[in-house]
Amino acid sequence: MNELYEKTIKTTEIYKGKVFTITKDDVELSDGYKTIREVVHHNGGVVIVAEKDNQIALVRQFRYPTGEILYELPAGKLDKPNEEILSAAKRELEEETGHVANKWLPLGFIWTSPGFCSEKLYLFKANELTKTKQHLDIGEILDYILVDKEEVFAMVKDGRINDSKSIAALMRAYKL
Repeated sequence: MNELYEKTIKTTEIYKGKVFTITKDDVELSDGYKTIREVVHHNGGVVIVAEKDNQIALVRQFRYPTGEILYELPAGKLDKPNEEILSAAKRELEEETGHVANKWLPLGFIWTSPGFCSEKLYLFKANELTKTKQHLDIGEILDYILVDKEEVFAMVKDGRINDSKSIAALMRAYKL
């Protein structure tokens, strides 16, 4: 079996923004071929399957890059690379839905687009929810709804939910 690796020869930062950084990397592949990789570096984030009384919390928001309103699970980015992941999940659940959870189950992680992006999303299932108060970030506009679990599965199957992080987290949470 061939050894698979890519060696970075040179990295050039070409963009640094609030949410991500982009680098252009000169690399050498394991067969000696030299090429360029453009990489989006992202701190990562969290996705929460929050269940209450056989209902799942969904958020509905306009996503500018798609030009559409999407149904998604509550989620958010890590504020810094070394932020404690469960703390971020708890923060995002309360910010977006106005709920806190007494029971948390980690569901692993997913790479969102590993061909060009380092974003790693940590998945959680949250139960035993208690209502508090929603407190969205400035510029964050969304509605949250509680939807019957079977209806959420139907929304995935019929294409009303097309957000990949939400579908992956639901698959992990319910072994669909």
